Amino acid sequence: MRRRKQKGLTLIELIVAFTIMLILTAMAVPLARNKVRAEHERELRYALREVRQAIDKFKDNCDMGYLGPHKMDANCYPETLEMLVEGVKLPGPEGKKMRFLRHVPRDPFTGKTEWGLRSDQDDPKSTSWGGQDVFDIYTKATQKAPDGTSYSEW
Repeated sequence: MRRRKQKGLTLIELIVAFTIMLILTAMAVPLARNKVRAEHERELRYALREVRQAIDKFKDNCDMGYLGPHKMDANCYPETLEMLVEGVKLPGPEGKKMRFLRHVPRDPFTGKTEWGLRSDQDDPKSTSWGGQDVFDIYTKATQKAPDGTSYSEW
């Protein structure tokens, strides 16, 4: 009679409840990690595309002569990423500037705006920048994508 009036859970009920919670948590953690990694990959693709398009626009405008005379060793590529943000002063009396990026995007894997740079004279797989111009960028992250490729090869 006395036991029926007592409220609460038995030890076995608590163990079963905690076991179920543990199993659900163990299933949710990898899903959350995959979701975060997929978001970082999406941001990386977007940032790489944005900067590469800006480099291509700079090159096209330079080749057409809109940016005035250029350095012979730069092959009409920007000297730095900051040059794309600060802009290039157009020839003429107005002194207008043409900008190609609002800001250098943040690398989602490193959390910094520092990117690996490649010159058009560098080896395509090189991780050291020759310093002549900025032909391409890559992430400095060392992680690998699920397909086994390094993020720095994207």
